[in-house]
Amino acid sequence: MSQSTLQTAIKEELLARIKSGHYTEGEKFPTEYALCEEFDVSRTTVRGALNQLTTEGYLVRQQGRGTFVAGKKVRQTLSHTPNNYAAQLAVQGKRGQVSLIDLSVVSATKQLADVFTVDEQAPIQKIERIRHADGEPTQYEVSFIPWQIAPGITKDQAEHSLFQTLSQVHDVHVAKTTEALEIALADEKVSGLLDCPLGTPCFYIETVTEDASGRTIEYSRSYFRGDKTSFVIERSYS
Repeated sequence: MSQSTLQTAIKEELLARIKSGHYTEGEKFPTEYALCEEFDVSRTTVRGALNQLTTEGYLVRQQGRGTFVAGKKVRQTLSHTPNNYAAQLAVQGKRGQVSLIDLSVVSATKQLADVFTVDEQAPIQKIERIRHADGEPTQYEVSFIPWQIAPGITKDQAEHSLFQTLSQVHDVHVAKTTEALEIALADEKVSGLLDCPLGTPCFYIETVTEDASGRTIEYSRSYFRGDKTSFVIERSYS
């Protein structure tokens, strides 16, 4: 078996142990030497497996102390769910919080004009937010809502559910969302806002939200820390 195949096999075995609770959150992880002895492989192979688990957010290295099992990733549902961010985290035993970075009105660029089918220069509300789990930043989001759809969104509304604000305050109801997901590397701004190293792999999601008539009522771009977030996609077939 090649070194890369061995490394993958060891990484998958260690990951299975973490997910099953064999190694618990906050527990000090076995040393490279101990793992070399257990699996009868070279230190290079073990180190590669541990590096992968660290990059993917399952292990945390602490200078001078060793390697520890990281906390569980924030799990979010991409398919339909009536629960907002805080409610989704609450069932996972985590405290969710949304903090507003900026709330402003901008003129529609050509891209935004095309997304919302409005004139260029039409007023669009731009809402920049950070989502936290247990005080740690996990998501940076920029949302756009045309002024004509929900004029005068407030700071308090922006720090809670925008969909609830649209429904309860403006009688605008979400009927459909279309999400495009890809992997992106954190640039200087994203790494600063999410408190992660430059170049950290992130999930990048663009979401287009429509009402029952097919009108686009919200468009957003979101960056999720790849080492702190996982997604669940549920499908029902009749």
